[in-house]
Amino acid sequence: MSQSHQQPALPKCPGCEEPPAAGDLFCGACGYDLSAVPDRPHDRPTMAITVPPDTAVASAVPGTSEASAVPGAEAVRWPAAAETDSSDVPAPVHRPSDLPGTDSGGRPLAAEREQTREPGPAAEPGAAAGQGFAAAGQDAASGKEFAAAGRGPEPVGGPEPAAVPGASAVPEPTAVPGASAVPVRRDDRAEPGGAEHSGDFAPAAPDPRTAEHAAAAAAPVAGGKVCVACRSGRVDPDGYCENCGHAQPRERDHMEQELGSVAAVSDRGLRHHRNEDSFAVSSTALPDGSPAVVAIVCDGVSSASRPDEASAAAANAANESLLESLARGTHPQQAMHEAIVAASDAVNALAQEPAGAMEHDAHRHQNAPACTLVGAVMAGELLIVGWVGDSRAYWVPEDRTQPTARLTEDDSWAAQMVAAGLMNEAEAYADERAHAITGWLGADAYELEPHTAAFKPDRSGVVVVCTDGLWNYAESAEEMAAAVPADAQERPLRGAQVLVGHALDGGGHDNVTVALLPFAVRPQGAGSACETV
Repeated sequence: MSQSHQQPALPKCPGCEEPPAAGDLFCGACGYDLSAVPDRPHDRPTMAITVPPDTAVASAVPGTSEASAVPGAEAVRWPAAAETDSSDVPAPVHRPSDLPGTDSGGRPLAAEREQTREPGPAAEPGAAAGQGFAAAGQDAASGKEFAAAGRGPEPVGGPEPAAVPGASAVPEPTAVPGASAVPVRRDDRAEPGGAEHSGDFAPAAPDPRTAEHAAAAAAPVAGGKVCVACRSGRVDPDGYCENCGHAQPRERDHMEQELGSVAAVSDRGLRHHRNEDSFAVSSTALPDGSPAVVAIVCDGVSSASRPDEASAAAANAANESLLESLARGTHPQQAMHEAIVAASDAVNALAQEPAGAMEHDAHRHQNAPACTLVGAVMAGELLIVGWVGDSRAYWVPEDRTQPTARLTEDDSWAAQMVAAGLMNEAEAYADERAHAITGWLGADAYELEPHTAAFKPDRSGVVVVCTDGLWNYAESAEEMAAAVPADAQERPLRGAQVLVGHALDGGGHDNVTVALLPFAVRPQGAGSACETV
């Protein structure tokens, strides 16, 4: 790995006088570019910005050097740098022409060029030439521009022309008759109401970081996405900006989809580094022309390899299988069974790798990609649900005074303990082994046992299809019904968003995915929420 050469350490930052760390290219306090500061000549002490009036006049006499005019002059005391704004670009505090030496191109700065010219007649006391030079700067407290005495004689031919707004070069400031020897603020450089009326001034040279980012932003990034943080860098295949290093939000971190009367939302949650859930929503027409609506939700098993790929493959395969089966007239419950088998085959295929790919890991086959699945189909007057694992489906009636129901049974350790009568539900789900699943889709599953059930609701309601990232915060049917907003049947996407927000507000310790399917029927009188077929 190559290493970058470090700059020699400076005793103090020229911008804020804070001692920088060895090798820093920019000051950690004010962001000053330390690499652009030339070594200070030993034979030319820097003149202080603010000097007594009598010494300023003496410095204007031809033939008098700066060192003789100001005996024992201290180093320049620059104004404190203003606080950085949200762009992290420090406010300018001086111009490069105020320092003796050379610029980055090796050319003498303005202060030294002026000393090499032939001196003109001595300036009259009180005149700007007798006051010395007017050093431009910025007041750290107010941001106003100020001038200070102490530059030296004006060149032959009088003062140089005033700065033209918009000019690229920064000429020497013009002499102001009657200027005092102490710093004088100039609040406005143009006529009131003009473009320059604010009193701000353009720095002599752009901040290197600002110029670098502006140039990069102006040029389009070829062959890749643009970083959402710096708006200029290219995003590498790993999802990090090559310019600023920020990780980019993944497309699957938060997904939303609304398709007619079905909607789904998936979110990464607050503690996981990626979203391992996936979903698919779709609709088709049965042979008789009536509509059929499909929702599939999958949860990747985090302890397995590539769980995000497993959930995506299962959701897509199950959705495609259902659309094909329903369109050709297959019974919805049989179509759901076939869809789960197709999803299992898709996940199993992920474990098949080229020969020699597992030589470095002899136990790779024991950690094949895996996921859970739950799906719902509304076709005619039937509601079909199918599942493998611990993802769930709930029925929430439109009339909340009517009973709610959980339509699935978990393939988990806790469910087995309850079914065997060894624990009640509260005790089983309080155990640390509660979420250990006993059924899943994957090459290392013991035996695939798709669960399907058909219902014929006798009243309108909404079907909630979700992963455990949601039902962990609304486990019982009553708690889930309380979390579902009252208008979920008319606004399923908003209802799904509210449910995801409920899980995030509760802690969001897992990925959260939920799909809502409104089910509308004509009132049939009293009865249970769902009638099993």
